[in-house]
Amino acid sequence: MKHRISLFLPLLITLVLLCLPTPEGLAPYAWHFFAVFAGAIVGLILEPLPGAVVGLTAVVIITLGSEWLLFSPEQQAAANFNLPAMSFKWAVSGFSNSTVWLIFSAFMFAAGYEKTRFGRRLALLLVKYLGRRTLTLGYAIAFADLLLAPFTPSNTARSGGTLYPIISNLPPLYGSKPNDPSARLIGSYLMWVAITATCITSSMFLSALAPNLLALALVKNLVGITISWGTWFLAFLPLGILLLLSLPLLAYWLYPPGVKENAEVPRWAESELQKLGALSRKEILLLIFVCLALLCWIFATAFIEPAVAGLMVVVLMLLSGVLDWSDITGNKPAWNTFVWFATLVTLAAGLSDVGFIAWLGKLGAQMLSGIGPVQATLVLAFYLLHYLFASTTAHTTAHTTALLPAVLAIGAAIPGINMMVFCLLLVTSLGIMGIITPYGTGPSPIYYGSGYLPTADYWRLGTIFGAIFLVLLLVIGYPWIVMVA
Repeated sequence: MKHRISLFLPLLITLVLLCLPTPEGLAPYAWHFFAVFAGAIVGLILEPLPGAVVGLTAVVIITLGSEWLLFSPEQQAAANFNLPAMSFKWAVSGFSNSTVWLIFSAFMFAAGYEKTRFGRRLALLLVKYLGRRTLTLGYAIAFADLLLAPFTPSNTARSGGTLYPIISNLPPLYGSKPNDPSARLIGSYLMWVAITATCITSSMFLSALAPNLLALALVKNLVGITISWGTWFLAFLPLGILLLLSLPLLAYWLYPPGVKENAEVPRWAESELQKLGALSRKEILLLIFVCLALLCWIFATAFIEPAVAGLMVVVLMLLSGVLDWSDITGNKPAWNTFVWFATLVTLAAGLSDVGFIAWLGKLGAQMLSGIGPVQATLVLAFYLLHYLFASTTAHTTAHTTALLPAVLAIGAAIPGINMMVFCLLLVTSLGIMGIITPYGTGPSPIYYGSGYLPTADYWRLGTIFGAIFLVLLLVIGYPWIVMVA
């Protein structure tokens, strides 16, 4: 019965929205697109079918009905417009997205760590020195992300490609298995700490998240304000330190692991390390390849796309025998996440393409005029509207590109507003807002797809931690930014 309701409700939401009158100022085809998009989001929340199936279904529906859901009459009237060809091009656009391929590469990295047992070796080292207490493992994960963040503008590469393959090897050492009640022993806790930590560090440094750089350019072009790396870092520093220091402990209280302490585990880890012996040839090669990818992600982003760097390492692993082709084709979680995320990116980009996001920004300007305190209200709206967007890429193309200019325009029209403070509040929220959904930032699908974070838990914790982050940004971050800006 519950499954039938979960299957029926997304369809009902879509049909109800389709039957409602199109809001003033919005084209009918844009409203119809939003109706299908809203149904898909409800489907992802309730998950009556795998997320990839929900996303693919929505894309197919919109493609089949593209004449009424995707393209304006003016576009269709163009002399060189080919509706079937343009519809198909839109439908598969997400599969050419760089973040999608970077996530896929991260899964392959994890396969390399598992097959060569290098991930097990690293995990055993962590357990040997920090495994006596689960809480100290949480802090180790958070600080590892912090060390990489200033130099890695892709949090997918940083967290999904570098940290996740190591972290995924830790839970089995404690008998904690994915998609199993034992996941709560320790795996769920560690995965949640990891994704939350990368959201915090993504806000802490200008260079820790690609949309940060885009936001910086928009702020400079639209309102003439220049924000330096140092200014950004100083603006978020107190809040960033507070969040990183409290995150593992807060998750420990709100999402407690079943295993709190085990004095025997470190001794067992030491004996297991002795059994592994010296590094094997494949482990050494994997280490070299991973370091190569990390160097490309940190220092060579101007010359090589992070996704290409990831695929290059996958090819090197195949050529050197670290992975076999069957390891690629048989990796069901990787392909499932690939399809799921690609369809989400397509849908989110379409929401912007049809003009829905631009209309939403204009509507917000009308509704919020005269409301106070306007700064907090605008930041709240900017933050919560991230529920409509999937991943860093959709965040870049739609949320940052469409909504940030609209919100900046509203702020600039308010007499007496401190625009530097307002801009810093908006841009430093870009990372932390990624925690609110399982598709909110690049690495989210990787941790969500790990099997340790059930859908209900992810949405519940995302709401709790997202609310905490937003409140602290306004209560602690705002006064500090006013003081230093």
